[in-house]
Amino acid sequence: MTGSAALFTDRYELTMVDAALLDGTAHRESLFEAFARRLPDGRRYGIVAGTGRLLELIQRFRFDEAELEWLREHEVVRPATLDWLADYRFTGDIWGYREGEAYFPGSPLLTIQATFAEAVMLETVVLSTLNYDSSVASAAARMVSVALGRPIAEMGSRRTSERAAVAAARAAYIAGFDATSNLEAGRTWGIPTMGTAAHAFTLLHDTEEAAFRAQVEAFGPKTTLLVDTYDITKGVELAVKVAGPELGAVRIDSGDLPTVVAAVREQLDTLGAVDTRITVTSDLDEFTIAGLSGAPVDAYGVGTAVVTGSGFPAAGMVFKLVARRDDAGDWVSVAKASTQKASVGGRKNAARRLDSTRTAREELVFVGDGPDGEAEYEADSQLRPLMVQLMTDGEADPAFLGAAGTEAARAHRSTVMQELPVEAFRLGRGEPVISTTYR
Repeated sequence: MTGSAALFTDRYELTMVDAALLDGTAHRESLFEAFARRLPDGRRYGIVAGTGRLLELIQRFRFDEAELEWLREHEVVRPATLDWLADYRFTGDIWGYREGEAYFPGSPLLTIQATFAEAVMLETVVLSTLNYDSSVASAAARMVSVALGRPIAEMGSRRTSERAAVAAARAAYIAGFDATSNLEAGRTWGIPTMGTAAHAFTLLHDTEEAAFRAQVEAFGPKTTLLVDTYDITKGVELAVKVAGPELGAVRIDSGDLPTVVAAVREQLDTLGAVDTRITVTSDLDEFTIAGLSGAPVDAYGVGTAVVTGSGFPAAGMVFKLVARRDDAGDWVSVAKASTQKASVGGRKNAARRLDSTRTAREELVFVGDGPDGEAEYEADSQLRPLMVQLMTDGEADPAFLGAAGTEAARAHRSTVMQELPVEAFRLGRGEPVISTTYR
């Protein structure tokens, strides 16, 4: 997507900059941190997603004439601040967890070092991106884990806004989904796309058989035919009659799925279509997918549940100032002390402690000094460093961008999941699977 991201911003970010420019504090070097105080209720781990999108948004965070004119017309900030915004470019540094990494309460997912004015401008775009994408990825990862290796596709574009649909498709793919129905996600992020026909296509034709023949004529017998527009048993019979026993797949979008799937599998085998796959959709989430683990399902399609984070559309991340330089140039830790919303001040570094089986046992967050460099981590082979530099002097590391960055995040997520304790994959309510320790 092109265009400025500057007005994807809450007004108070600009008014803070306006006042800070006036009193001279705007240019104090500052350290902001994005983290989650807790995981969504009952979740045992989270998955970081949105980082690649965020870095691209930050690089094109500009106030062009159209944005400046709107701010001027509505008197949002003083004229002097408009001049400052006209030249705004983020020139700071950003560190954080790799996209696709698992995270836990207190994990310092993103650290931004820049002047106060440069960094605080990014609060909304940081949180809106990481909160949504990480929520989708965390829900999607749970669905993937209970799908037991069966392919799973994201098809929720019609259940969210047009921009969120693209973000959701990317986040789900990073979490292990195999494809998306969203073409823009395919074009922008290189995600495999899929899709054949809806019930409307069947209803368009005079008969179900005519609809099936038209689809097979267009796409060949390996296509997927939707068999539940009328009667499923008759639909399966017609599908095999039209496409032959080499029919690629049938899709079922309604009914008592465990019972229906078993009956369809038996019918297909009886008709000689022993290699024809069964795809199910119908408002699936991680719990219904788990309930189908013993059924002869070959693939899943998930819509509403994945794009809404399976009930948690935001991951609960916050963005806080944790340190700033004083007038002498020294770093000073700062922290919010509000009841139930306290934060931990200071620069953070993080590592995950693994046991002898390479299973994660503890999230270590080092406040101030901590392991910093390969030599120190090599000295303690049980520690895996978690933070990497994502942006230097306002320029993003290209390894995290575009389709290649998305694939890298997907691969990293796959590796990380192998480190999590088996308890992480239980769907019942529970606490984070490993604890977070500050040092």
